[in-house]
Amino acid sequence: MSNAQTGKDEPRTFEKTRTSETVLQRITALRAPRLLMGLELSLLLFAIAVGVAAVIIIDLTVNGAVTATLLPSGALFIVSLLALHFTIRKVTPDADPLIMPIAAFLNVIGVAMIYRIDLANELTGWGADSVRQLVWSTVAVVAAIVVLALIRNHIVLFRYTYLTGLAAVILLLMPMLPGIGKTINGARVWIHIGSFSFQPGEIAKILLAIFFAGYLVRNRDSLAMVGKKLLGIRFPRGRDLGPLLVFWLAAMSVLVFQRDLGTSLLYFGLFLSMLYLATGRIGWIILGVGLFLVGGLVASQTLEYVNQRFENWLNPFADPYGVSHQMVQGLFGMANGGMTGTGLGQGYPADTPLAQSDYIIPSLGEELGLIGLFVILAAYLLLVGRGLRIGFAGQDDFGKLLAAGLAFAIALQVFIVVGGVTRLIPLTGLTAPFLAAGGSSLVSNWIIIALLILLSNSVRNRPKLVIRA
Repeated sequence: MSNAQTGKDEPRTFEKTRTSETVLQRITALRAPRLLMGLELSLLLFAIAVGVAAVIIIDLTVNGAVTATLLPSGALFIVSLLALHFTIRKVTPDADPLIMPIAAFLNVIGVAMIYRIDLANELTGWGADSVRQLVWSTVAVVAAIVVLALIRNHIVLFRYTYLTGLAAVILLLMPMLPGIGKTINGARVWIHIGSFSFQPGEIAKILLAIFFAGYLVRNRDSLAMVGKKLLGIRFPRGRDLGPLLVFWLAAMSVLVFQRDLGTSLLYFGLFLSMLYLATGRIGWIILGVGLFLVGGLVASQTLEYVNQRFENWLNPFADPYGVSHQMVQGLFGMANGGMTGTGLGQGYPADTPLAQSDYIIPSLGEELGLIGLFVILAAYLLLVGRGLRIGFAGQDDFGKLLAAGLAFAIALQVFIVVGGVTRLIPLTGLTAPFLAAGGSSLVSNWIIIALLILLSNSVRNRPKLVIRA
């Protein structure tokens, strides 16, 4: 009888197979970070090239020659992006390679469009929004580097669940303080200290996402397991409605006292989406949406500025040269762009008020057309999709909820902004993430990118199973 028949060589064969699999695992572990680094760097350089090319096209179209207006601040921003890339590959070598290049692509497209509007308004130097946008972009990317350097494990954030909630409340209340609170364009969401202005609510949304994730992980069972069924849908008990009512009242307070419909909708929508993800119960969504619709309806009948937004939404051409001027100009601008756009530098985006911030989507729609907007929205969709994918693949409940919550924060902002300028929903005043002019928004959204990168590294860093064919 042969050794193969007696099975004497089986232990040796098993050991040999296990050794070869271990070697293959080590080779894969060594090659994976290098492949990710090369992919991320290639995509990042492509995104930077797109932004540089857009600025050059605008210069040639409007000025007839290439200028060095954005060269110093632009070079600084590019260096910061490269520094972030190498920080990611050093600190989080297994991180998702698509997240940072997508954010950089949106950022540089926004800078190019803001530069186009500056040329139309004849703004130069520090008075130009594009120069300030590049400086703030650099600050935001540096903030992302600091987050990656300080927070090596996202589980650390779980320990400070209630502390982050308290910090978020303090930041939300700061604009109401006399002396430092400042009202801009009708909304009291800014603090002003000397020549420095900042919107603390932008940082508060990140802290709220951390707080929601930690709170819901701790209390998910009581919010999900019990309740009564009505028409096949399980609704929560009355005693479990406390968190929903608290954050509904908080959202209504932002709407009433800070006169900011967009931020109110963002905060409540973020809590509601994370609550649904944690419990899987559609009853929470029905109750939450119902509460917000009732609150919005009451506000539209009792608060003049909310009523004005609803009137502009329902009938923007009733006063096209007055309160509806911005919306009408934005609609005509997008119509002028058509399918392919007028071309960079050949439209009239500056005719729309706040074209560089609240209305940057119509500005891009006019010069890049519907196709260009589809590309931008596809980039947002891919970014949000990567965030949700990180949440679904996460190893711990806190990381899953946090990643999904941060992805939803970006998705909700895009929906509110695009829905407002296209008359799908009332105009709110929020700005498009990464695209619109505004330092507060840039800093907060780049910090979100850093947290998603950190979370993606924890997912991809798990031991991988090698299956032999």
